[in-house]
Amino acid sequence: MNSLFRLRLGATALTLTALLLGTAACGGTTRDNAGGSQASGAANPDAPIKEGLKIAFLPKQVNNPYFTTADNGGKEAVTEVKGEFKEVGPSEASASSQVSYINTLSQQGMDVIVTSANDPNAICGALNQAKAAGAKIVTFDSDTKPECRQVFVNQVTAQGIAENQVKLISEQIGGEGEIAILSATANATNQNAWIALMKEELKKPEYGKVKLVTVAYGNDDDQKSFQEMQGLLQAYPNLKGVISPTTVGVAAAARYLSGSQYKGKVKLTGLGTPNQMREYVKDGTVDAFALWNPADLGYLAAYAGAALASGQISGAEGDRFTAGRLGEFTVGKDGVVVLGPPTVFDKSNIDKFNF
Repeated sequence: MNSLFRLRLGATALTLTALLLGTAACGGTTRDNAGGSQASGAANPDAPIKEGLKIAFLPKQVNNPYFTTADNGGKEAVTEVKGEFKEVGPSEASASSQVSYINTLSQQGMDVIVTSANDPNAICGALNQAKAAGAKIVTFDSDTKPECRQVFVNQVTAQGIAENQVKLISEQIGGEGEIAILSATANATNQNAWIALMKEELKKPEYGKVKLVTVAYGNDDDQKSFQEMQGLLQAYPNLKGVISPTTVGVAAAARYLSGSQYKGKVKLTGLGTPNQMREYVKDGTVDAFALWNPADLGYLAAYAGAALASGQISGAEGDRFTAGRLGEFTVGKDGVVVLGPPTVFDKSNIDKFNF
């Protein structure tokens, strides 16, 4: 995720936020007459989490298994902090589809807006207006430009994902041959960052015989991704492997391979959820894939938003906050909080996970 389900791959890893206050606010924030939020002091990690915070999740698209799981993790966290949870979003992951939802959430007085951006630039104007109206902004899974939010909750470092994905596919194809990448949308911030780093990773001597021939885009749509996988195999008859770092794409690609002459011959890895990939691992279509736990990603993003709205953190490097059962986190450079390293799933462990 999109891209869609995005395991602790990295995954490990993973983003969120906004807030309204009364006349006086705990945690050093007060609301002016125009409804704006103004900081009035340094972040205080010992400040209590405010109760009743209105926290909204805006994923890339609703009814996407990855984001359903992530947002449910957010709901769990919001319940723990005694806040009000809301989920809204577009049915298709297009660049500008999230703008109207952000505007509506801002008008509704959300304290925190947690969103995964379909495009790093398209929603910045709306997010900045929401911030000016008093909302705290947290991105997760896929970031905007840093100036458009306070915190980005990243699944794992982009470098970690790139290293993981290239290592998996290289091992599966025996260290040599043509590979392709089946991505989500062409503008997806996280996908493009991972792909750029995969290309750099492939320049290392140990991958000298692995050749990336093309990058295809399935737009985080099941049927489109299915067709793109079919097209890759027709266009590149010598293709030995495919990396699909999006839960929608990797599941669709696996479905195509499982019923084709290429099953077991063309290797597939990527970022997927155990529940959607289990049958393909067990039938030999897929050897191994990776992911972070999307529920933990949403959970962490919600706590980051609550911490922002309560004055525990401001998004500055070095800020610290506790995210419930996940423990303590520290904000890094550019307001980035990292969930953790990726988990690799294969026949030996896939039945231990249920998401």
